[in-house]
Amino acid sequence: MKHVIIGTAGHVDHGKTALIRALTGTDTDRLKEEKERGISIDLGFASLAICDEIQAGIVDVPGHERFLKNMLAGTGGIDLVMLTIAADEGIMPQTREHLAMLQLYGVRHGLVVITKCDKVDLEWLDMLDEEIRDFLSGTFLEAAPFCHEYNQ
Repeated sequence: MKHVIIGTAGHVDHGKTALIRALTGTDTDRLKEEKERGISIDLGFASLAICDEIQAGIVDVPGHERFLKNMLAGTGGIDLVMLTIAADEGIMPQTREHLAMLQLYGVRHGLVVITKCDKVDLEWLDMLDEEIRDFLSGTFLEAAPFCHEYNQ
């Protein structure tokens, strides 16, 4: 069996933890403070069977700038990243910081997950996709696939 480590990255409150919960059924926010604040403070972990031959370990990182050290600790050994961007906010400061750190760490694979698509219309989503493609130009995510959750 092959094992891969998938990490999240992205701005605070862009849906990283909710995405992991939807994929795995695991709430990676396990600390009382995380539950009270409604944001991740520390690294969270989950597992996901991709298929019979591949098992993924998932590292959910905090997106808030005050917990940047925790994010750094969680991304050092990842094989691929899910860069998470909320459709209603777009590219934000920690989106930029997380991508820059992933580049420095030498991460070479990933995908872009657009969350909160139900909060915008299709025209906005198309413009956001173009903005994100421009933002990712010249990075390891330049040709990365996009995953949208659109329920309108």
